[in-house]
Amino acid sequence: MQKNLQNAVRQFVLSAGLMLWTAGMSHAQTGDTRSFGRLALNGFSASTYDSLLADYTRQNVVDSYDTFVNEFIDVDLDRVDMSGALPDAVYAERLRMMATEVQLPYNEVIKKYIQTYTRKGGVMERVLGLAQYYFPIFEEALYRYKLPMELKMLPVIESALIPRAESRAAAMGLWQFMLRTGKYYGLEINSFVDERCDPVKSTEAACKYLKDLYKIYGDWTLVIASYNCGPGNMNKALERFRSAHGGAEAKTYWDIYEYLPRETRGYIPAFIAASYAYTYYKAHDLNPTIPWHPVATDTVHVNRMLHLEQVATTLNIPIEVLRGLNPQYTVDVVPAKTQSYALTLPQEYAAAFIRQSPQIYGKDSLYLAKYLNIGNLSQEQLTASSSRSGSTSAKGKKITYKIKSGDILGRIAARYHVTVRQLMSWNHIKNEKALRPGQTLVIYRK
Repeated sequence: MQKNLQNAVRQFVLSAGLMLWTAGMSHAQTGDTRSFGRLALNGFSASTYDSLLADYTRQNVVDSYDTFVNEFIDVDLDRVDMSGALPDAVYAERLRMMATEVQLPYNEVIKKYIQTYTRKGGVMERVLGLAQYYFPIFEEALYRYKLPMELKMLPVIESALIPRAESRAAAMGLWQFMLRTGKYYGLEINSFVDERCDPVKSTEAACKYLKDLYKIYGDWTLVIASYNCGPGNMNKALERFRSAHGGAEAKTYWDIYEYLPRETRGYIPAFIAASYAYTYYKAHDLNPTIPWHPVATDTVHVNRMLHLEQVATTLNIPIEVLRGLNPQYTVDVVPAKTQSYALTLPQEYAAAFIRQSPQIYGKDSLYLAKYLNIGNLSQEQLTASSSRSGSTSAKGKKITYKIKSGDILGRIAARYHVTVRQLMSWNHIKNEKALRPGQTLVIYRK
């Protein structure tokens, strides 16, 4: 029954997205997304739409982050399907023709990553759709900071363009900032706001961080790898190279490849493959998927405390659309008490927000009363956080992991902070040594 319902939800959202797309191809250009607000969706109510869309995005976007890292960064090169691969000369020439400041060499490792990223139905088709919204934000900041434009691909391999992606190490957002690094670069992180998830603010911070890393390393491949593993691990890898080569200095990422953490070894190949796939997606017959929220947006400034539901119910915009456009507001509250905050809206609703501000702010006692009592704040945060998290059970949030050659249960258990006994119980494994590459494990994370 539950599986049938999930299939129905997926079918509904996909058909709804198709309807919005076919209702007017010009909408993608003009930003006219009124069908989101008017809910021209076969009579579904706003609450029903929000519930279905929330279920869809949680299961197919947020919960896919671990799978993305598993399949597109930490790639098992021995198991990549190379059927249909193009001749080496074609890949090499196409990379050579890309005008970039970052070195894009070609070798067998990169070839396998390119094959992974150009697979039909893979992550790049979703990235190509989301890039319509996020890449202009990245490019504008990179231009201002005089950084290579191809660095816009970093969030693709960091987060798969999932604005609230969270890693096992608690890095957060499109650019995957750790809390301390985010605060160091000026991002606000508190009970109501996490600017690591703000597309504009986090991109600004990332540009500052990348400039600082380039001052240290002077090579973009080293900078990109350091962004992933941290300067500490990068410096250790450089020192290991010096020790193994009589004091000689490493000049590029490829010099220290074998001295880097396992996941970082796949980082530059993933960056090059994603850049290639984005540039040559038509040659590989990849079709961008339709973004689930409006591409054309506008920003209004909020100067008093505001709950997203006040906007949603007044302007008839689904709350999940507002959450998708404003992922930095972690409990749906804009805490504009002592300073103003930006609120991103579908473009055609900005004027309506200004016009109907009295009605919107007039609902504060209905939606914000519980936040005015500081004693209730922790419980309310817990409740809001729980309602927006991924699908869970009594065991925790369910994710999957695909076994790679050389994997053992002990290492997998440590990686996900569970026990070997739990892994064996959840997956009905009787012999912990009887793992096979390609086998999928179910893991529950608290």
